[in-house]
Amino acid sequence: MKLLRTLSTSRLVLLIVGVVALAAGGAAIAVAASGGSGPTPPPKPLAQALHDSLAGPAPEGVTARIKFTNKLFPSGAITGQVGSALMSGASGRLWATNDGRGRIELQSDAGDVQIVWNQTAVTVYDASSNTVYRATLPAHAKRSADQTGVPSVAKISDFLANLGEHVSLSGAEPGNVAGQEAYTVRVSPKHDGGLLGAAELAFDASRGIPLRLGIYAQGASSPVLELAATHISYGPVSSSDVDVTPPAGAKSVDLGSLTRNAKEARTGRVHASGVQAVQAAATFPVVAPDRLVGLPRQDVRLVGGKDSKAAVVVYGHGLGAIVVIERPAGAGGNNGPMGSLPEVSLNGLTAHELATQLGTALTWKRGEAAYVLAGSVPPAAAEAAARALG
Repeated sequence: MKLLRTLSTSRLVLLIVGVVALAAGGAAIAVAASGGSGPTPPPKPLAQALHDSLAGPAPEGVTARIKFTNKLFPSGAITGQVGSALMSGASGRLWATNDGRGRIELQSDAGDVQIVWNQTAVTVYDASSNTVYRATLPAHAKRSADQTGVPSVAKISDFLANLGEHVSLSGAEPGNVAGQEAYTVRVSPKHDGGLLGAAELAFDASRGIPLRLGIYAQGASSPVLELAATHISYGPVSSSDVDVTPPAGAKSVDLGSLTRNAKEARTGRVHASGVQAVQAAATFPVVAPDRLVGLPRQDVRLVGGKDSKAAVVVYGHGLGAIVVIERPAGAGGNNGPMGSLPEVSLNGLTAHELATQLGTALTWKRGEAAYVLAGSVPPAAAEAAARALG
């Protein structure tokens, strides 16, 4: 909450654009746009509504009852995972402090999911698989004095005008969410949006606290993913509510750092760009045609450590782009979690496919190389792109 109260204009940009980016990746937590009964705030232009909400009194903490719904994966797309609250959805609670700590607890018959974060790290414990996932968060740069405080209405208006060149923005729709007067804004891509239809955000009209966030597939009237606050209260939150550790015997998966820096690049990252440079540096055959199913090639890079090189090839623009990851066959392919996904045939080869309402991912092996292809495209388009690689 404290961060929301001191957002610079650039951070407001990252907040809204980040919502859309997460939606395209299919990993976002979303909130619906349905309203509740109760008083509603007065109509205001979006810039004024954002400014006034951020300028309101800062709460010491937030406690809420929430409901998470996941309609991203078709029935049978991921076998053995339907019991997880992350895969099937669940109700639960949220606690957050004003110093950057928080916890979400989702409850299901298969076991709870605990998502705990602070300013440096986030952990996700899934009791259905007794697994904890850990990631390090990027360090926050210190803000100078002129970067603190609430942006003016004029600055917010300028930001919204620039954003409007790429997405369509609704006005601030008055409503009532979780018993609070709120505004809802809808964001939808103007072009190259892939399967993403829109994202919706509802926020407390007087405190600037997000209450609802919804992600919709093209043509859908209800969100694909939903995290909704059904009741919320403001006040101090005990450290015992947010400082929760996973069981000692849980399996651990280290997702590493969610940021990259120069030191990391100097101590093992491989950076080569361009088709010829990547093909020369790779220890496996790299396939990167100029075009893929009509999409022009935009970028080719070789990344990873000395023993884990991978070529990343991007086709197309925006959220409708297709990304191909190529690596030595022994380092990926049909092994791992995607190996249990449904099978499809690609030019006589067997691939595994994850199809969702927001995109499709395929993985397969051919000769000395293993491939992963992903994009916010339907399964037929993704399969056609995979076959076109040869």
